[in-house]
Order: sequence, then C-alpha cells, then structure tokens
Amino acid sequence: MIYDKHIFICTNQRAEGAARKSCGEAHGMSVVEAFKKKLKEKNLPIKIRAQKSGCLDICDFGQTLVIYPEGVFYVGVEIADVDEIIEEHLINNRIIERLKLENIREKKITDSL
Repeated sequence: MIYDKHIFICTNQRAEGAARKSCGEAHGMSVVEAFKKKLKEKNLPIKIRAQKSGCLDICDFGQTLVIYPEGVFYVGVEIADVDEIIEEHLINNRIIERLKLENIREKKITDSL
C-alpha cells in the first residue's frame, strides 16, 4: 500500500441550473487545500494523501469526503472541521460521529417524522 490513509474530497461541479447541487460549488477545493496544507505542516509519521475527487453521489448532505482504508464518509464538512478530522480520525483512529454519513442520514430521517 502506498498510503496509510487516503482522503478523497468531492470537488464535483454540475452545470448551472442543474437539478441537484454539488459539493465543489460550495468549497470543495478549499477543503482539499486546507487538508494538504495542514497535513504538510504536521509532518506526520504516516503516509496520508488528500486529493480532489469527482462526484461521490451524496451531495444532498453537503460537502463530502471519504477516508480509506476505513471507507468512512463524512458529510457537511466545513473548513473548520479539517483540524478535527486530522487529529481524531487520521492520527488517533477515532471516527467523528457528528460528521459520519450514516448518522446524518439517520438524523435527517428522524427529523422528518
């Protein structure tokens, strides 16, 4: 394996007037740049790659990224969340429940009842 952790951050942009919004329109590239900058500053002893990706097809939940090898999807990610994701998930291997797709999906369903 080349990387210990691999982060794919959606930067997809749909055509103007598209029926669905997309992650990249909000701040996809800003999130990519924040991860790259902060990871470089930390100079961690593990190999981590953060990169832009195409559509992860869950844009309805806001800015999306996925971290492998765990396959954990985080949604509604803001630039302010980058430090927490690095510290908690990437360094300490603790999933951030408040951003995890499955928890957001469940909350959305519960809120609509």
